[in-house]
Amino acid sequence: MKTKESELQENKPQIDSIQSPKDISTLGLNYCQQKHLETLIARYTERTKTSKKLMQAYRPVLADPRGLEGFYPLIKEMVYPVIGKHALGSRVWDIDGNEYIDIVMGFGVNLFGHNPPFIKEALEQRLEQGIHFGPQSDIAGEVAELVSELTGMERVTFSNTGTEAVMTAIRLARAATGRHKIVRFSDSYHGHSDGTLVKAGKADGSGSVPGYPGVTPNVALDVLVLDYVNPRSLEIIKAHEQELAAVIVEPVQSSRPDLQPQEFLQQLRQLTKKSGIVLIFDEIITGFRVHLGGAQAWFGVEADIATYGKIVGGGMPIGIIAGKATYMDRIDGGMWNYGDLSYPQPEAEMTFFSGTFCKHPLAMAAARAVLKRLKSEGTALQQQLNQRTSQFVKTLNTYFEADEVPIRLANFGSIFNSVRFGNSASSVSSDALEKMKLINLLLYHHLLDKGVYLRSSLHALSTAHTDEDLDFIIQAIKDSVRELRDGGFLPSPADKLAKT
Repeated sequence: MKTKESELQENKPQIDSIQSPKDISTLGLNYCQQKHLETLIARYTERTKTSKKLMQAYRPVLADPRGLEGFYPLIKEMVYPVIGKHALGSRVWDIDGNEYIDIVMGFGVNLFGHNPPFIKEALEQRLEQGIHFGPQSDIAGEVAELVSELTGMERVTFSNTGTEAVMTAIRLARAATGRHKIVRFSDSYHGHSDGTLVKAGKADGSGSVPGYPGVTPNVALDVLVLDYVNPRSLEIIKAHEQELAAVIVEPVQSSRPDLQPQEFLQQLRQLTKKSGIVLIFDEIITGFRVHLGGAQAWFGVEADIATYGKIVGGGMPIGIIAGKATYMDRIDGGMWNYGDLSYPQPEAEMTFFSGTFCKHPLAMAAARAVLKRLKSEGTALQQQLNQRTSQFVKTLNTYFEADEVPIRLANFGSIFNSVRFGNSASSVSSDALEKMKLINLLLYHHLLDKGVYLRSSLHALSTAHTDEDLDFIIQAIKDSVRELRDGGFLPSPADKLAKT
């Protein structure tokens, strides 16, 4: 459950550093640990044998990074994704017929659970009408009005993914300001466009470098990567204010749900407004989940542009760019009327935005159904789900502390994650870190084996999760911890007392 910046891509797997077999020789597993590992691998691979078989069969033709999630030499035989077959409510079933309680929920997509009837009905009705491209969507305007009403944003447009939405938001900021540089913060995730796959260089944000092979150094020149919630970062932004088009922020990072920096965000808002820098909130995950108005409403901070996705698409691919008219007008020239002398802005003041599948009929139908349901439910839906998630996290943390399990969870609304597993990297040896990594992966597979579907990053609850579901997850965690202790991978409290 440990996270790092390269592990923040909520819709793709998190890949640990791939090691050669010689790197694991120093772990020194004892006989009890080896037997535990062998038994788990045999049981898990038998349970999910078709998933493994298909991943191996299609690996020559299917380039799929999810096949590398959690790669570690000692558990190589278990390194493959569970292949899903169908889903309903809080549960998914894999291709081998195994049933899981899902706490990934489509990386935060499924606020109402899998295949909710009201979204299914909307999609079926749309399919009966046919899927047309070219003519304007007959409900795009209504969906835009609903987004504007719930978020408070003046104008709205649609893309296909969160990555596209972020790309467009940054382009609009650059077009409006005439500046080129942007600021993003370490450990935030903003999709997989080249312009955001950049990591920090020097402490002052300068000298940023490509975060991955294939991203050119020239792209990195226009990005300052700063520390989140660090007062020094505000000073650096102030020093570069004449160069900066935008600051993009994931208000609560998916890897750090415990970090909810209201004061920092308010200070950032004041600084960017004074300096004429566009403030972009990436609300792909937080939008419509923690509050109807997203993190902006939660923290009392109004961004200039915000990006949305996930929940609002009801399971269909969607990205939304919404913001103040002064920026959104760069897409279409702004407001004008028939029958008078008004005209759109000159073409020279606009930027380019397009996409064949933008405003896809099925995405629009699902989005309308979701937004209407959110509007009718009001704030009570989020409040109740937030409260249930907080209680779930509190119950587990109480158990972890009482049973001396080195795990702590944190949540932001109905999003939750592990924020600590073991001691900090600076205080333990490399061998201990390797063992911690292995324990983390073993816990993950124990839970999968017991019927809890999870990943190594974003977790979320839905309105479909019952109290019985949560009790099942809690018991599965307790049973997994006990088995890891029986296998010699986790010390028991008695062992610790004996050493003292």
